[in-house]
Amino acid sequence: MTELAFESGLALAEKIRKQEVGCLELLDYFLERAHRLNPKLNAIIEWDEERARARAREADAALVRGEIWGPLHGVPMTVKESYDVAGLHTTRGNPVYRDNVARRDALAITRLRQAGAVIFGKSNVPLNLADFQSYNEIYGTTNNPWDTARGPGGSSGGSAAVLAAGLAPLETGSDIGGSIRNPAHFCGVFGHKPTWGLLPPRGHAAPGVLAQSDLTVIGPLARTATDCEALTLAMAGPDEIHAAGYRLALQPSPFASLADVKAAVLIDHPRARVSQAVQGRVQAVADAIRAAGGSVDFEARPDIDLDAGHANYQMLLWSVMASRNPEDAYLKLQAQAATLDPADDSAQAQVLRAQVASFRDYSLANEHRTRQRWAWHEFFRRYDVLISPIMATVAFPHDHRPFGERSLDVDGETRPYFEQLFWAGLAIASYLPATVIPTGGHPDFADATLPIGVQIIGPEFGDLKTLGIAKLLEAAGFGFMPPPGY
Repeated sequence: MTELAFESGLALAEKIRKQEVGCLELLDYFLERAHRLNPKLNAIIEWDEERARARAREADAALVRGEIWGPLHGVPMTVKESYDVAGLHTTRGNPVYRDNVARRDALAITRLRQAGAVIFGKSNVPLNLADFQSYNEIYGTTNNPWDTARGPGGSSGGSAAVLAAGLAPLETGSDIGGSIRNPAHFCGVFGHKPTWGLLPPRGHAAPGVLAQSDLTVIGPLARTATDCEALTLAMAGPDEIHAAGYRLALQPSPFASLADVKAAVLIDHPRARVSQAVQGRVQAVADAIRAAGGSVDFEARPDIDLDAGHANYQMLLWSVMASRNPEDAYLKLQAQAATLDPADDSAQAQVLRAQVASFRDYSLANEHRTRQRWAWHEFFRRYDVLISPIMATVAFPHDHRPFGERSLDVDGETRPYFEQLFWAGLAIASYLPATVIPTGGHPDFADATLPIGVQIIGPEFGDLKTLGIAKLLEAAGFGFMPPPGY
């Protein structure tokens, strides 16, 4: 049954419905594979085997009775550690929460179970979900299946590594600075960052936190665009507090083929330089759309100063991230900011000021962001999507030095480590959906040694539009390719 390892989740669900494989049989298959391959990856860091087996037995019994729980009936999966799963730890990679055990499932987990999923474990994250790598003091370092000397990305790095290695067919992530899309790119899988608020995140937060964070979204990772779509729809829809008046009514993708697509393309930018290898993949996606008869425009941009927009995103981002700190840590930031020279405009000073921003500062940044959202809205009246990189390079070697000592090598040029937030922020700052597709399965790149992903950004609540184009590009050859040895 080796071929089952890289089947899509929906294909496995169909095999279950056709009784070609049993639910418990399939779970045991993935558990055996995960226990055998996970030690060299450290992607799965907590297991829930016995409850998963009980659930799989119930799923088998339900089939005998003619019951189908949902589109994922009996399909095994793992989830990002930061989602609450009753009885399992939720630490967010932070030793302060080492002993925190969730009392109830996150809403998204409840909905995945209602769709029929069988959850058997949790995948690794970085400290406070705040890195392009996935390591922490509690669970250690997660390695990239393509090259274990490199990271799988972050903060949903464990999720992407699980998928790439075929340890489970479906996964979940979250994203405030590329944390779904960056790992998808580094590991060669699909990832979808939904429109802000489309997937209610209740149960995905630090202990005791109930309010939805600005910028942050939860979303899926998978090995096919169709699986990403299915997971998105399974988790989407209003939370109970909104359910009396809101309904999920996403417009379906309008594209019958790539010939119907009108795309703008942004390949590189002085704010965040991109390697020639990554630029080549963005160009290849644009070429595929144009070759199919679609429209491609390399000059079109929303009526936004992208540099100013990125600075505003960082203001919002660091403010939100710092608000999660314990009080003593936040007071230290305030003390440090008070010592800054008013003339100090260094990147470090800008971050520190953003971390302790006043409510007025935040409100002004939100006004700037809201004007950007309307500019994007007008832009998407003329173009269906914007296609861009999500990171400058392929996965880089593990680097656990302090953030201030890290950098990225972009074709021999040393660039700041967090500069790559520019590409993530294009979508995050304005609440836009963005789907990352792998490109390694395309015949032109079949001999690639490391994966490269490309980002498809669409209008607010145009999630099925970006996912629909991802499905068309997948059919054109831009799909998942298993890493050697798995």
